[in-house]
Amino acid sequence: MPRPLAGRITTLVVAGLLVPALAACGADDSKAASAEGGDSTLVIYSGRNEKLVKPILDELEKAIGAEVEVRYGDSAELAAQILEEGDRTKAGLFFSQDAGALGALSKEGRLAKLPQSSLDKVDPAHRGSAGDWVGVSGRVRVIAYNPDQVGEDKVPDSIHDVVKPEWKGKVGFAPTNASFQAFVTGMRVLEGEDTTREWLKGLKANGKTYANNLATLDAVESGDVSLGLINHYYWYEQVAEKGADKVGSKLRFLPGGDPGALINVAGVGMLQDSGQTESARKAVDHLLSKEAQTYFADTTKEYPLAAGVTSSVQDLPPLDSLQAPDIDLGKLESLQETLAMLQDVGLV
Repeated sequence: MPRPLAGRITTLVVAGLLVPALAACGADDSKAASAEGGDSTLVIYSGRNEKLVKPILDELEKAIGAEVEVRYGDSAELAAQILEEGDRTKAGLFFSQDAGALGALSKEGRLAKLPQSSLDKVDPAHRGSAGDWVGVSGRVRVIAYNPDQVGEDKVPDSIHDVVKPEWKGKVGFAPTNASFQAFVTGMRVLEGEDTTREWLKGLKANGKTYANNLATLDAVESGDVSLGLINHYYWYEQVAEKGADKVGSKLRFLPGGDPGALINVAGVGMLQDSGQTESARKAVDHLLSKEAQTYFADTTKEYPLAAGVTSSVQDLPPLDSLQAPDIDLGKLESLQETLAMLQDVGLV
């Protein structure tokens, strides 16, 4: 069974961002321990929430024929931890909540090339351009809206529309949420610094801030705001939990490659020279297997990314029907600049 690893707090830099991170106990001998254990143990640093992915990671020991140990934490913090540990890292596999942290490790040469057979299971848009990480599940940025306050034909078709005067005081969002920050990073990459800064200023003037995506959706449901900027799966989780007739809000999937339609991914990468290569490769393939992909589709309500697996969630638009912006997800690693911009306009 997966077991958490102990650690202490240090301050590190990932993609130029100062973050606190867990430092591994006995880091000096971690390389030796990995070599001695060979592929008998796979150590996973998981930036995905334990509640969401523990069931699927619990199945890994049987699937890969090796013991599995898991350290859970924030994706940026764990990526920074790996950078600090360098060749001494205990991690054989990094499971990230978002593409940005994987992009940061790829940029620093810490990830190993994945087998082409594994890469080929996922569309190039959802994997690293260097072939060293691959997405395993996807989530889409959407606009949730309250149909009692705004008609379907009046819901914005672009993220740029939510900063127009008619939406003043009617837009909810979570500026400290990692997914919102990844979206802003994507907007910076796609449309530049000046456009993104002006949009954030307009959003601050028009919007109300909440702690997270779920609180934002609740605000739309209650009528506290008319629109909410969230990830799609929160709405579908609410429908699964309460029933469609008990969920009063609706979703707008944005068209035309709008930056507000970003498809971000949770993904995995193997660490260079970890002594766990065989087990890590098997783990990657298991996370791309029909069993695991079905779990992401049906349980977490995310999009499965491996070819041949589709979601059974009712009324969820097919992934290939979405009009997401064309972006190299690895470039979402420039989080420092996003945080500086959010601080400068007074949103964090």
